[in-house]
Amino acid sequence: MPSHIPPTRENESMPARLARSAATTRGALLRTEDFGDWLAERGRTHTFRVERIPFAELDGWSFEASTGNLVHRSGRFFTVEGLHVTEEGEPFGDGPPSEWYQPIIRQPEVGVLGILVKEFDGVLHFLMQAKMEPGNPNLLQLSPTVQATRSNYTKAHKGAGVKYIEYFVGPGRGRIVADVLQSEHGSWFYRKSNRNMVVEALGDVPLLDDFCWLTLGQIHELLHRDNVVNMDSRTVLSCLPFQDASNGALLSDTDLLSWITGERTRHSVRAELVPLASIPGWKHGDSAIEHEEGRYFKVVAVSVQAGNREVAGWTQPLFEPVGTGVTAFLTRDFFGVPHVLAHARVEGGFLDTVELGPTVQYTPENYAHLPEKERPLFLDTVLRAGPDRVHYGAVHSEEGGRFLNAESRYLVVEADEAEAPQEPPPGYAWVTPGQLTSLVRHGHYLNVQARTMLACLNTSAVRNR
Repeated sequence: MPSHIPPTRENESMPARLARSAATTRGALLRTEDFGDWLAERGRTHTFRVERIPFAELDGWSFEASTGNLVHRSGRFFTVEGLHVTEEGEPFGDGPPSEWYQPIIRQPEVGVLGILVKEFDGVLHFLMQAKMEPGNPNLLQLSPTVQATRSNYTKAHKGAGVKYIEYFVGPGRGRIVADVLQSEHGSWFYRKSNRNMVVEALGDVPLLDDFCWLTLGQIHELLHRDNVVNMDSRTVLSCLPFQDASNGALLSDTDLLSWITGERTRHSVRAELVPLASIPGWKHGDSAIEHEEGRYFKVVAVSVQAGNREVAGWTQPLFEPVGTGVTAFLTRDFFGVPHVLAHARVEGGFLDTVELGPTVQYTPENYAHLPEKERPLFLDTVLRAGPDRVHYGAVHSEEGGRFLNAESRYLVVEADEAEAPQEPPPGYAWVTPGQLTSLVRHGHYLNVQARTMLACLNTSAVRNR
């Protein structure tokens, strides 16, 4: 059996311990080559089924008579409402339209996304869960130890308790490694935050069904596989306190913070909730609320059966995007130091107007009708990139508890001066991965897509630190 942590390890810094775990690709409890069989076996153990249904078959959900908002009879969980966004001032050609309407998910409660860590054979291992989410294309993916809304862990659904929740909301159960509030998708959630936590267990931890211990190196290898590591795991992993040296960065840390503040200042954004029934440009059908031009996303309804969830069956609304997204960082070396091109993005649901996103974060089908000069900056550069310039590439799905078949191809693409100059357009800045690591320790600086990209960047970079 694996031995417990030697006492001398207690004096070692957490970044060094994380680096050791990232460099260890053979786990003490589960080999990476056996992971696929383990995940498949967990899938066979339980019954999973997701079916589309008309809105009239939703149980406990209804359209509110006065607003048309889609609400749950308990008043808990979430609501689907309308959002009206206006942006004043010149967006320099890199921002969203100056005014738009859309459906939005309003879920004011703060959820917990937590990963429990523990040393085996002197190496940190991460307790991960094989979790079914109705919106996942393959249903079962690798989630954090705990992935729960407040409604879930306070049992508003009248179901079973959330496993391991006591390590994250109970007193004195472990050593805090990371704990920060981060945004969810600003395009689909209205001012939604989750508590991203990593806690080191100080005593023995029972290993329950559907959970496994993996090293960070093993998780990094799984991040190269399509639709294995879910969004909630990726955002928590991005918050790990790796060494964040920014030596050689084109912008000093002070200049970078000043640039972000300037971007938040130059965008004057007003986002207000409005009745779902009154938003122009969207049509309401028996089974979907969708854009009249067939773009962006739909609101749909599903019926779910899941044998390993707190509740075995339920119905709910989901947002279903139209098309597969492309999410990418362009990367260049400046004076021997790797940089990525970050975009100060405006999204209607953000708490603070702007958060840093990847260079490209778009669904190409939404812009296919536009002439090239009106398409989003750098999108065609990414789409034209040959495989020799792609440093990282995998398809990852977004949060499967609220979004149906929401997939994006995540890429790190090497660029040159002609494609991405050292002096970038307004709204963009070259930053080092170390600077992103520093920023992510604070809430609402990096959007959820940028945090996924940071977790993917770390799959190779952290081993060389």
